[in-house]
Amino acid sequence: MASEEASLRALENLMTEFFHNCTTNERKREIEELLNNFAQQTGAWHHCMFFLSHTRNEYVMMFSLTVFENLVNKMWIGVASQDKMEIRSCLPKLLLAQHKSVPYFIRNKLCKVIVDIGRQDWPMFYHDFFTNTLQLIQTPTLAPLGLVMLKTTSEELACPREDLSVARKDELRKLLLEQVPTVLGLLTGILETYWDKHSVIASTPPPSPTSRESVELLGSLFQGSQYSKLLCQPMAVLDSESHQLCCLVLECLAHLFSWIPLSTSITPTLLASIFHFARLGCDLRSKAKTGPLNSSSSNGQLNPGTVPTANGQGQNGQQCEVNKVDRARLGVLAMTCVNELVSKNCVPMDFEEYLLRMFQQTFFLLQRLTRENNAHTVKSRLQDLDESYLEKFTDFLRLFVSVHLRRIESSPQFPIVELLALLFKYTFNQPTHEGYFACLDIWSVFLDFLTNKIKSRLPDRESVLNRYKDALVLLLREVLNRIQFRYNQAQLEELDDETLDDDQQTEWQRYLRQSLEVVAKVMELLPSHAFSTLFPVLQENLDVYLGLRQFVVTTSSSRRLNITAENDCRRLHCSLRDLSSLLQAVGRLAEHFIGEVFAARFSDALAVVERLVEVTCYGSQTSLYDLETAVPSVLKPDLIDVHAQALAALQAYSHWLAQFYSETLSHNQSQFINLITSAVDACSPLITTKVPEKLLLSSCHLMVSITSTVRPVFLVTLPAVQNIFNLITTENHRSRLPQEAHILVCRALSNMLLLPWPNLPETEQQWQTRSNSHTSLLSALTREYRILRATADISPRQPVLDNVKAVIQQTLPVLRDLVDGISSESTKSRQICYQSLQESVQVSLNLFPVFIQQSDVTDEMLAFFLTLFQALRVQMGVAFTAQIIHTFLSMFTREQLAASILEEGSAGCRVVQKFLKILQVVVQEPGQAFKPFLPSILSLCMEQVYPVVAERSSPDVKSEMFELLYQILHQNWRYFFKTSVLTSVQRGAAEDTMENEAQFTAAMQAFGQSFLQPDLNIFKQNLSYLESLNSKHKLYSRKLFRTSMLFHFINVLLQVLLHKSHDLLQEEITLAIYNMASVDFDAFYSVFMPEFLNNCHGVDTNQRAVLARNFKLEQDLPSFTQSVQRLVNDLRYYRLCNSSLPTGTIKL
Repeated sequence: MASEEASLRALENLMTEFFHNCTTNERKREIEELLNNFAQQTGAWHHCMFFLSHTRNEYVMMFSLTVFENLVNKMWIGVASQDKMEIRSCLPKLLLAQHKSVPYFIRNKLCKVIVDIGRQDWPMFYHDFFTNTLQLIQTPTLAPLGLVMLKTTSEELACPREDLSVARKDELRKLLLEQVPTVLGLLTGILETYWDKHSVIASTPPPSPTSRESVELLGSLFQGSQYSKLLCQPMAVLDSESHQLCCLVLECLAHLFSWIPLSTSITPTLLASIFHFARLGCDLRSKAKTGPLNSSSSNGQLNPGTVPTANGQGQNGQQCEVNKVDRARLGVLAMTCVNELVSKNCVPMDFEEYLLRMFQQTFFLLQRLTRENNAHTVKSRLQDLDESYLEKFTDFLRLFVSVHLRRIESSPQFPIVELLALLFKYTFNQPTHEGYFACLDIWSVFLDFLTNKIKSRLPDRESVLNRYKDALVLLLREVLNRIQFRYNQAQLEELDDETLDDDQQTEWQRYLRQSLEVVAKVMELLPSHAFSTLFPVLQENLDVYLGLRQFVVTTSSSRRLNITAENDCRRLHCSLRDLSSLLQAVGRLAEHFIGEVFAARFSDALAVVERLVEVTCYGSQTSLYDLETAVPSVLKPDLIDVHAQALAALQAYSHWLAQFYSETLSHNQSQFINLITSAVDACSPLITTKVPEKLLLSSCHLMVSITSTVRPVFLVTLPAVQNIFNLITTENHRSRLPQEAHILVCRALSNMLLLPWPNLPETEQQWQTRSNSHTSLLSALTREYRILRATADISPRQPVLDNVKAVIQQTLPVLRDLVDGISSESTKSRQICYQSLQESVQVSLNLFPVFIQQSDVTDEMLAFFLTLFQALRVQMGVAFTAQIIHTFLSMFTREQLAASILEEGSAGCRVVQKFLKILQVVVQEPGQAFKPFLPSILSLCMEQVYPVVAERSSPDVKSEMFELLYQILHQNWRYFFKTSVLTSVQRGAAEDTMENEAQFTAAMQAFGQSFLQPDLNIFKQNLSYLESLNSKHKLYSRKLFRTSMLFHFINVLLQVLLHKSHDLLQEEITLAIYNMASVDFDAFYSVFMPEFLNNCHGVDTNQRAVLARNFKLEQDLPSFTQSVQRLVNDLRYYRLCNSSLPTGTIKL
């Protein structure tokens, strides 16, 4: 005993020293090593049992429990049965003796160790494990401890980790499911008892004048039902101990509901009890309001795992404050239980009625939340509630609408329209932006549901729509009001419009986008109504904007806006912000005016487009962006934004304009011509360096849309277009547009000349004239670039090099964009494009060797060549394409490639990527023209690139290299397998005639090697390539693969599953194993499996036999998948058990 005491004192000193802030890391490592050595000793647990019984030191307790945890989870199979009995007997006694005196985290750890023993031994060797827990719950003084045990049991036994065999996991789940009715009955009893007990002693307040109306709105739902009485009972006022106990019960229920199936074990009484507690979250007293200190949610003040101790209460007043906050905690936990149930999509028939009851009860709560009375508006009521409770409630509504609405909506007992009225009040009184966003998402899901329902029920679509029309009209109006400063200034000014989130949008942009999505979805359902709501509001704000002309004062030196009063400036600011938002709304609705509904909604769309053209012309003519204003930091950006949004909205109607053009070709076109002429007139003055970039880019984008989507014949003749031509083709560096705008304008001009005019025969396309104009345009754009041909022999050291690089980097992106723009167009367009580009392409090829060492320039050149190969390889012709490929292959030596690849993430790496992409295009080309290059491309791939990337991460280059390898195999299968279709039909695949076997084998080895590396993306990509080759070319059935590679691949994939290194791809890996095994199931079961198990280290003969026996000889995918999962789980489990056995253990 004395030596045990001495050991305990020494351990206490060591632990205190370890956690002392003055202890050095070196000393900590020494102590850690000492403790590890002690824990590894056989029988260390005897000492730990003594320590636990005789110490008050928390560190020592935690260390001792960790020794027990390690013993139970890793070495239990090797512990003597007498020792196991002693441990099973002593630890629960220790728990009962000390659970009130030790900190909650020690108590919880001890509970977990006991549950871990139950996980191994219940019911065979530890038959009273679960009954002990149930007895604790039924003993009033020990109920909290029993509930902690129950929750831990649910967590550890229902969804155990992998340190159990599949058979044991299944057994545990079955055992637990048998106990579920008993457990739920006990928990229901506790909730009922405590609610009833505390409701009786709660003082009942006098009836409120509004309590009558609280039942009326959803009254039709519950005629004669008991819920109205149930949910209008007085609230329970729980003392601290009762509150803590009910919290634990609700936590247990939430975890149980996460895994037990929906069934009648979840009784109406239990549901009613949960909803009683859910009401506590709706209680305005739930948020303590004693000044700023208590203003935030205080869920963490009472730990859910703690049991109140006599000295932990503080004074009465303080306990009352804690209770105010903790009432909300009970509400949150109750709603967590409800949401666990509602999140289950699989609802048995006998549970549907219960589900309906749950929804009825929850909507009573929603009604309670959105009730107004003299003391509170709905908004102030929601503001006073706990934030977590509101989040849980919103989660419930989302789950209800997305998972269950289709089940409930048609039920005559369920007043869906009244529910939408409550959801409406709940949405538009949310106290936070995040809450409002979450509610808008719910409306979006509902609108999608309604749209799909109407599409599937065309005969009665009107009756369905009429049922919801009022709700949709209200929703539309309110969402539109919420995006306008006129109605919602205070909230909108809180939104951040500068910081970008992960989706590259500001908080304000997100707010507007989500709102406009809802508006667009309502528009789809109620087009004419939505338009008649939106257009007048737009008109109103447009009138303010168009009226600004009269306030413009022009002097000799400046032009300014003569609105200076602070109030007027504020009102103008709000009106301009609203106009900008409404223009975006109008643009978002453009898709609802085209296609089949074009004629029916023509007049509305025409009114919008005429107004947009008017406002863009007005903006450009008056140059409002150039005015001096009283508040330049606010009004100037507003004026620029309105102008830019008007151009963007007009751009959104380009598809409508294209349809208008095709409809008017046969008759009077004057209206259309006027619209296009005015739109171009609005753009032309903005295409200059003197205009703010936002406006410049908006006008360029509009020009691109007009030239690519609408394509009017007369466009090129317009004076405004001629001006743009002159601006772009005149050589003046000072007037050169920023690169992005320059590229867009060049694309617009090129489109005008290259793209076929709609609805005109080939003979009227004026290709010759357009070709000449395009050649002139390109000649002007590449003037400086073509001069560089003369400098192809320059030395890289010459100072002129920087100027040459600048010209290359300015010109090639423009040419690349032009080619990209016509890649999907007719042959004629591509022919003309290539004719105009021919000289520039030759110059690029000549310059390429000069800049091979300059990665940034080579990157730009290869990007250009890649686009050429993708879009114009036919036009370039075989001879010239071959010349280009030959140049590239000769320039990219092994040393050059290695140097580039080793600069990961650099321009050099990007150069290799683009080079490999070009080769991908080449090997995919049908016909024989490029087949002579296959050997050298394969050689480059396998002998030059692969050795460099094989052992490095290089994910980008690797990805492109394996895609090239896949395309070589897929597109050129007969390069390796000569079998004709006829032969394979006659003789099956057994008689493959194989060529270039060495290269095929090397490619397969490269794929196999990639499965041994950690990169998840490469693994997934390459697995899909193998599966694709199998589905298209029967790869796994080919003799060479089947006889010398198949089992190697299966082995590698099984090892990957065993190591759990690529767990995200479990399904894909298992499917691939199945497809490989299915080539010859007999060989798989009789040859591969025995060999695989024999080579498995860490398991004995008996365990191998069990693994083999459990792998069922099934040939369907679901059974095979189950067998693979069982094999992997059990093999890992056996290894874990065996590795933790003491040396010399004899296994029976």
